Amino acid sequence: MKDYITVIGGGLAGCEAAYQIAKRGIKVKMYEMKPKKFSPAHHNQNLAEIVCSNSFKSNLHTNACGLLKEELRKLDSLLIRIADEVAVPAGQALAVDREKFAQRVTEEIKKMANIEIVCQEVGKENCQEKAQLEQLTEEGIVIVATGPLTSSSLSAEIAQITGEDKLYFYDAAAPIIEKDSINMNIAFWGNRYEQERAKDEELEDWNKRLASQEKNGYINLPMNEEEYNAFWDALVSAEVVTPHDFEKREIFEGCMPIEIMAKRGKDTLRFGPLKPVGFTDLRTGRRPYAVVQLRQDNEEGNLFNIVGFQTNLKYGEQQKVFRMIPGLENANFVKYGVMHRNTFINSTKLLEPTYQMKNNSHLYFAGQITGVEGYVESISSGLVAALNAIQQWKQEAQNDFKEKEQTTEIIFPKTTMLGALVNYITTPNEHFQPMNANFGILPAGEKKIKDKKLKYTKLADRALKDLEKMLQNMTI
Repeated sequence: MKDYITVIGGGLAGCEAAYQIAKRGIKVKMYEMKPKKFSPAHHNQNLAEIVCSNSFKSNLHTNACGLLKEELRKLDSLLIRIADEVAVPAGQALAVDREKFAQRVTEEIKKMANIEIVCQEVGKENCQEKAQLEQLTEEGIVIVATGPLTSSSLSAEIAQITGEDKLYFYDAAAPIIEKDSINMNIAFWGNRYEQERAKDEELEDWNKRLASQEKNGYINLPMNEEEYNAFWDALVSAEVVTPHDFEKREIFEGCMPIEIMAKRGKDTLRFGPLKPVGFTDLRTGRRPYAVVQLRQDNEEGNLFNIVGFQTNLKYGEQQKVFRMIPGLENANFVKYGVMHRNTFINSTKLLEPTYQMKNNSHLYFAGQITGVEGYVESISSGLVAALNAIQQWKQEAQNDFKEKEQTTEIIFPKTTMLGALVNYITTPNEHFQPMNANFGILPAGEKKIKDKKLKYTKLADRALKDLEKMLQNMTI
């Protein structure tokens, strides 16, 4: 085994991983294709280049991303420390001078003697006998942190290792909302046609049964004609996000934004994702004019996604328009719908809670390629992957390259945002889609609290307390 750990990618996750490894006295070989080659979105020669917003979101620990940042500060995250140093005025949010941020990260990484930066794209053309990534993992431990715009050469190798059906290049995700924010006086549980199979005289008993017992099915939101027409008018006139030039592509029928589908005709949605066939509107006892369905999104059953609502609408527009759907008037969105270029693997089937490949113990993934979304989330995955790669490297080195003993894994409690994120992306989920930090992925508290701010405060306090307990016993 090599006397170093390989990190592929010099973005947020890759730089955090390299720092965490190097500061513990272990050598790092970091592959970064810049400045020889740039992705369509990158232009700066520095590491950790920020290409979208300069905001790292809220600093309040009653905000999910604020809590995650606080957890990372307790773990000596290099990138969060530098973000704090180069912060610009942004109220309660942490926003940075993007040029200074990238420059400072680059300076810190380059001055660490244990880190060697190799300006080269990883891919088969650089290793003729076999795939370069495969060879690197045979020689030592590797962390792939190449982000949402992974090069075609490396993507091909990742597809070969993970299976082509588990690698995605375009993120078409529907909004996700908290179950507790759904108005269940309007919404009802059930699968399509289940109601219509019940006899009319049994309908009342059937409705009582549904009210007292949540069924293993969808949450359904019925709309009458007036409600549907108002929703349709708002949807087709809402503002959309303009895609980058490299993201512009043909809109495929199987992955069409809800607003584009709506513009094809006023009844198109009613013959598509909003078709009312097979349901009874409990408010009227008749078939509704249209039905929006919500599907369970996590194992705990406290998050639901809006089926078929992948969208390019701006976030503010999504909140305004989708809250017009009966039952969602007070919906709390933990993730908005997106459609953009995003290379990511199906982590639910491929990764352990350490960010390690299930069928290749020498291969770790970190950053947005794992299905975490956002700057801070990417940094957190780089840190967690690095800590576990360090543990494995030390164990194998200690065994003098003989058959290795059981490695001590570092898995953060699910009650922390660090642990909740990795738990979400590694828990089996047939409809997996990338996720950002949000309180909906944390286990619920012992007592149900209606006040959202108080609930989040309690969850954040619990997270930091549980993290402190873990750190007291962590020797890495």
